[in-house]
Amino acid sequence: MRKLLYALVVGFLFSLLSFSTIHAEKPAASEAKKEKQQQVQVPNSVLNITKENTYPNPTQDMPTLQPSELTKDLIQSSKVKIENPELIRMLNETTVNSTPFAVGYRAIIYLGQWPLNYESSETAPNWEYQKINTNYVDNRGGNTNYQMHYVQEMQKIVRGGLTSKVANAEDVKKMMLLKAAEKTGLPLAFETVVGGGTKKDQVYNVPPKRLGYLYGYAPAVNEKGKVTYGEVYIMLKGSKKMIVVKNVTSQGIGAWIPVQDHMAFGFIAPDKPR
Repeated sequence: MRKLLYALVVGFLFSLLSFSTIHAEKPAASEAKKEKQQQVQVPNSVLNITKENTYPNPTQDMPTLQPSELTKDLIQSSKVKIENPELIRMLNETTVNSTPFAVGYRAIIYLGQWPLNYESSETAPNWEYQKINTNYVDNRGGNTNYQMHYVQEMQKIVRGGLTSKVANAEDVKKMMLLKAAEKTGLPLAFETVVGGGTKKDQVYNVPPKRLGYLYGYAPAVNEKGKVTYGEVYIMLKGSKKMIVVKNVTSQGIGAWIPVQDHMAFGFIAPDKPR
């Protein structure tokens, strides 16, 4: 009887564990599917030119800064979310020595006004953000197709930027860049260069009696959202350490962020000059 009861209990616990595991996996799978759906689909007209680009763009590496244990404790104590990498960097360099005998000790340290976090509301690519080159062929006197290839005639610098002025603009740009890159999966940078002489092997046929126009565009992402500012204080109270944020304000902000080492191509073959 005892063995039977033991077997029933073990079987019940195993079933409960299996049920919990299955139901625990579903949200994770759903979250992974949601994250995958957020990745931007690149059209066939947009090509990667990393290997062909005659100008070696520096890799825009924006790793998420890992907070120290003290910084984690301070961030968790704040009622306002803190994501600014520069503020986290400064907190990582902060050392606070406390003693269990600091009864009645109290201090407030003002760190200044900071952009604390950025919340993205819309991330939309514009694959023809800026036209940077035009190749032209006149095949009106020809009797067969003329095979046309893309050649970047001059070096072109493509710059993005914020759409309006805000305080601590560089910090805001870093947070927007991180969020946009995470949502799109694209290599983003506020400045990218396409070198002169950059070529692509794709063939575009210009029919007889026609002209060929091959356009090159630099794509970019339009990022929109809200940045939150606040006055940041570190409060020391006895052996406790915490962050207090006062005078919290929010501001809408947008930015254009170019896609690094990618180009969109457009080809037309009219019978008259454009």
